[in-house]
Amino acid sequence: MVDTVPTADAGGLRERKKQQMYRRLSDTAIALFVERGFEGVTVAEVAAVVEVSKPTLFRYFPTKEDLVLHRLADHEGEAARVVAGRGAGSSALEALREHFLAGLERRDPVTGLNDAPEVLAFHRLLYGTPSLLARLHAHVERDEAALAAALNGGPAGLPRHLAAGQIVAVRRILAQENWRRILAGASADELRPEAVAAADAAFTQLESGLAHLE
Repeated sequence: MVDTVPTADAGGLRERKKQQMYRRLSDTAIALFVERGFEGVTVAEVAAVVEVSKPTLFRYFPTKEDLVLHRLADHEGEAARVVAGRGAGSSALEALREHFLAGLERRDPVTGLNDAPEVLAFHRLLYGTPSLLARLHAHVERDEAALAAALNGGPAGLPRHLAAGQIVAVRRILAQENWRRILAGASADELRPEAVAAADAAFTQLESGLAHLE
């Protein structure tokens, strides 16, 4: 009798193929949106290029905006994960500072310190499309809520949400300033020392105002 129980390898293969389809659909859509504008491309056109049906595409991405926001999916809740996974003796802000500085060092696009043409094109698409900005705002709110839940020190509830909001805002503003400077003509390598100094100063200011966080 043939064993028909799926193996772990078979399950892993299915998951890899699923993730490949997510990436293929998202990358194809973003390329089309960058070329012709978000409103200039239909979901049906994206599906046709990838050679899947429109219902199949919607099983992966329920909305058109999801095709773009998928690129940020791995970063949602990132600050909370950094805080939750920090080493013994490291405060939340120390861990977040080191994480942001490491992102600058590797030119992580979410730090804004990346001058690759495709990254700049994605940022223009994201920040130049109202419906994507609205979805990005929801992404930020979820990040704040997750970070507030991960923080220790001081009273729970509103104070921790306020602290989380300040931390998320600082990370966002640092990234946007780096992106703005690069759009103005600076290269990522040229800007790096200033970006590191600005991040250090910003986190030092946070630490003085949020000294109660553990």
